[in-house]
Amino acid sequence: MGVSVHIEDTGERYDCVPGESLLKAMLRLGRRGIPSGCHGGGCGVCKVEITRGAVTTGVMSRAHVSADEEARGCLLACKAYPLSDVSLRVLGRMHKNVCRPAAKG
Repeated sequence: MGVSVHIEDTGERYDCVPGESLLKAMLRLGRRGIPSGCHGGGCGVCKVEITRGAVTTGVMSRAHVSADEEARGCLLACKAYPLSDVSLRVLGRMHKNVCRPAAKG
């Protein structure tokens, strides 16, 4: 059974099957919304911020995603595998590549 992925920037929704990355599922279905680059976690083009839901990740370049950013839910969609329904905001090439600072309090 798959999970639902929602791209807040475009309103796009698509399903992702277990073991499939957020980016790969989007491309498999011919959808758009997350920029696509090297697909290996090294270029940073597909950087997103997870705003709702849970994911597990593979190895990503620290040149594009710091440990602090990753802890706040900013990661590369090519190396993010959803564990639940997910909503995300695109940070990659189409937008300023900035993860929101952690909330104080």
